[in-house]
This record gives sequence, C-alpha cells and structure tokens, in this order.
Amino acid sequence: MTNKEIIHRIYYILKPFRVKLFIAMVGMVIVAATTGVQAYLVKDLLDKIFMEKNEFFLNLLPLILILVFFIKALADFIYSFLLELVGQTVIRDLRIRIFSHIHLQPLSFFNSMPTGTLISRIISDVTLMQQAVSKALVNILRDFFQVVILLGVVFYMNWKLAMFSFIILPIAGYPIVKFGRLFRKLSIRSQEETANVSNLLHETITGNRIIKAFCKEKYESKRFNHQIDKLFSVTIRNAKFKSTQHPIMELIGGVAFALIIWFGGKEVIAGESTPGTFFAFITALVAAYEPVKRIAKINATIQQGMAAANRVFTLLDIEPEIKDKPNALNLLPFEKSIEFKGLSFSYYNEEHVLHDINLKIPTGQALAIVGPSGGGKTTLTNLIPRFLDVTEGEIFIDDTNIKDCTLASLRAQIGMVTQQTILFNDTVRNNIAYGNLEATDDQIFQAAKAAHASSFIEALPKGYDTVIGEGGSRLSGGQQQRLSIARAILKNAPILILDEATSALDTESEREVQKALENLMKNRTTLVIAHRLSTIKNVDRIIVIKDGCIVEEGTHDELLALHGEYEQLHNIQND
Repeated sequence: MTNKEIIHRIYYILKPFRVKLFIAMVGMVIVAATTGVQAYLVKDLLDKIFMEKNEFFLNLLPLILILVFFIKALADFIYSFLLELVGQTVIRDLRIRIFSHIHLQPLSFFNSMPTGTLISRIISDVTLMQQAVSKALVNILRDFFQVVILLGVVFYMNWKLAMFSFIILPIAGYPIVKFGRLFRKLSIRSQEETANVSNLLHETITGNRIIKAFCKEKYESKRFNHQIDKLFSVTIRNAKFKSTQHPIMELIGGVAFALIIWFGGKEVIAGESTPGTFFAFITALVAAYEPVKRIAKINATIQQGMAAANRVFTLLDIEPEIKDKPNALNLLPFEKSIEFKGLSFSYYNEEHVLHDINLKIPTGQALAIVGPSGGGKTTLTNLIPRFLDVTEGEIFIDDTNIKDCTLASLRAQIGMVTQQTILFNDTVRNNIAYGNLEATDDQIFQAAKAAHASSFIEALPKGYDTVIGEGGSRLSGGQQQRLSIARAILKNAPILILDEATSALDTESEREVQKALENLMKNRTTLVIAHRLSTIKNVDRIIVIKDGCIVEEGTHDELLALHGEYEQLHNIQND
C-alpha cells in the first residue's frame, strides 16, 4: 500500500471530524500569525525603543506583547485540544473496528494468524498510529502554517536575504526525505519483531505448564532473549539514525545562519538596513527554521505511524470468508431435521477432509459421531454453525439452506460444549450468564443446578461472585466443564453439539459431567463426538467416520453385530 493510499484512507477516517479540524486549523493559523507578529515586533523593539529611545513605544509595546501572547495561548489551547480529541477518538474507533472485524473472521483465519500478531495489531500498531495522528498531525499542521507566515514576514522585511530560505529549505528537506525512507524500513522491521515478541509471550504464558513439566525455563528464556535482542538491534539502529538526523539539521541551519549574518551585517554596515530590521529578520528566520527541525524530529514517528497504518488497513481489508448473504433470512425455530446433502469439505483447496456426506438427523434424536482421530468428526460439526463453510454440497435445517439465513439466527439455535473448555476471567455468575445475558439470577441458579455445579459453586469463597481466573484456572477440569454445560443449558438452544466433552476428565469427574450432560440433552437434537464409546451406548444412533466418509451407521448393538470399524474401536478400548 502506497503512502498516497494510506493518507487517502486516513483522510476518509478524519472526514466526519472536519468541523473540529477546521476550527483547529483556524487556531493554528492564529498561532502562526501571532508568532509572526512577535518576530516583527523585534524590529520596533530595537529601532524605536533602544535606538530612538521612544517612550511612547516603550509604554505601548509591552501591552501589545501581552495581548499577542494571550491570543496565541488561547488559540494554542483550542487547536491542541481539538486535534488531540480527534486523534484519540479516531484511535478508539479504529481499535473497536479492528476488534469487531477480527471476530467476523472464520476459524480458518485464527488458525493462520497468530494470537500475538493480532494483539500487536490492536495494541502496538494502533498506538503507533495514535502517535502519528495525534502528535505528528498537530505538529505538522501547526508548523506548516508557521513556516508559511514567517517566511511571508521574512520576505516583507528583506526579500534579498529571504532568498537564502530557498537554499536552506531544500537542503534541510533532503535529510528528512532520506532518513524518512530508512525510518519506514526500520519501523516495519520493528513492528514485525514486536509481533514476534508478542507471539512468544502468548505461547509461553499460556503454555507455562508444559514448560515447567519439561524443565524448559532456561530454553524458553534463551529463545525470548534472542527475540528481544533482534528487536533491540532494530531499535538501536532506529535510535542511531534519529540521533544522526538532528545534528545534521543543526549543522545545515548553522551554516545558513552564518551566511545570512555575514550578508545581512554588510547591509547594516552599508546603511541599507537597520539593526532592528536585521534582528527581526533573524528572529523570524530562526522561528521559521524551528518547525523544519521539528518535522525532522517527528519524521521517524510519522514513518512508524504510516507503516503501522499499512498493517492495520491490510488487516481490515481481509474480507470475512463467511458472512451473511444480501437479504439473508432469519432462521425459523427448529422443528424437523438437520440434513447434509452431498457434503464435501477441504481446507485451503487441499485434499478433501470430508467426502460426499449424506445424513439426516430428525428433531429430538441423539446422534453420536465416532471414528479414528483426524477422520473429520469435529470438522463435520463445525460446518453446522458455519464456523467453516462447505466446499461442495449443502446443509439444511428444516427446509432452509443454512447459507440463506443470517449467522446470528443460525447460531442462536445451536449450543456447544467442547473438550477445550473456554471460560473467562470473570465471576461464575457472568460465565454462566454468557449463555443468556438477560437471564435472571434464578435462571442462572437453575442452570447451575441442572449442570450439577451448584454444590461446588456455593462452596467457593464468594459463591457465584467468585472470579475464576484466566480460562477458569482456579477450578478443576470437571468444575470447568460443568460451568460450560450450565452456560449451554441457560442458552436453551434446540440443537446441541458435544465435542468430546468428557474425554479430558477423570472417572469421578466424568460421572458428574455425564449426569449434567444428560440433563442438557433432554428434549434437544444432539450431535455427540465421542472418544469414549462407553458414554454413547444409549444414544439413538451412531455413525462411524473414517477418512472423511461415513462407513457405518446404526445403534451400538447393530454396529457391534457388523464386526467392522465400530467393533474394532470398541475392542481397542476394552483391551
């Protein structure tokens, strides 16, 4: 993405704030104008007071200065605050937009995009954009007006000397452009390395149990040190160029001013100019050169912001693969059946994970899905709520193709309990209420009771108001699973997907969870992915999936009588 495209998109983001920005620009013009007046007053200060000893000007000039400084201070406050307000509002809205956009993406997006990188986009990259928009925008616009007005003052007072500015500014602009390209490259590298640090942090913090179990603390520290050193190396190079740029700008300014003093001094000696005019000229030129030097200083910030904006806009440009069709319908309450017709699925156009699945599940039926690992069991259930989209074929709920209805109305009719329990660092009450945010306390208590969770919840230090830690870390595996079941009970969806909900539990916890699941499955159409065949003997129907195909179908006893894949799985677990 080019700088022009990035600036164009930032312009459209800022467009709704054009009234505030216009007022801010008026304030900046006033600040620049009063700065020019201050410089011009140096002429009268020297010529009228110190050279001519004019008492009238001695009494008048301080009052004018106070008025000028007051107007400048007021205008400075107005434009600074308004630009900061606009900048912070844009960044707030952008963070919310990125967050919402990320959660519109399908599961495949999260499989390919590391969590740390996404966090880096929202936190680090948007912060760099904030610095560029809030701080750099303030400085650049203010400095632009200041340079224009002060150069006008300079030309008004002495056009011959002012011609030096046409020499100074292009020479001073060269390092800005040259260093800008370096800062852009280094900023991209820096942000990539920052994202890598974020990824590594996320992996090691969430995987700390495995690190401890394998005694890999030193190994991970070494890996982290290496990554930090890479980031440090880029940061130091950036600092070196920043430190080089400022002295170069100072040197260019010093040489230019030395020439102006020599040329201007000759004019004063020759009587072609007054000392007041000369010193007012110098004051205005110094004041005009200061913004140029400031632009050089903030150039690195601008380039970092542009690179960050590029990454943010690239992320926002990723179209969700799974979204509502135009004029999608709300799915009516589930009544008849779920049907798979000629369904096939593959990841990233690779070999099919599921082949030609034809299956009908009538309402109220409990269907178990079994088979070897990697056979496509979880993929099949992920296609129903459209976490993934079918490659070929169709899925119908009642007589409606699920692609023809809104995602919200489809997913509202599906409850899920998975092997990997997802809980939030919040209270027990709020984790259960996630299934229905409008639920009453009584409904939450009833859901917990049906999930066989009320006894352990009431034994917690603050009961339902106990904060359970990240991922429910303060609870046992069985307790975590019963909370997720309570959450599903409270949602009260007619279709239920259980993805190996008891496979990670010990025998005692499994009994409690199994009782809770039986309560959850009542009067619901249920798809159960089962690892332990002992948990599905009483379901209405079982299908066996192998290599992406349904190879057997029937009840527990019927499948054993076939002496096929199901019997092999059964015998392996009973050996």
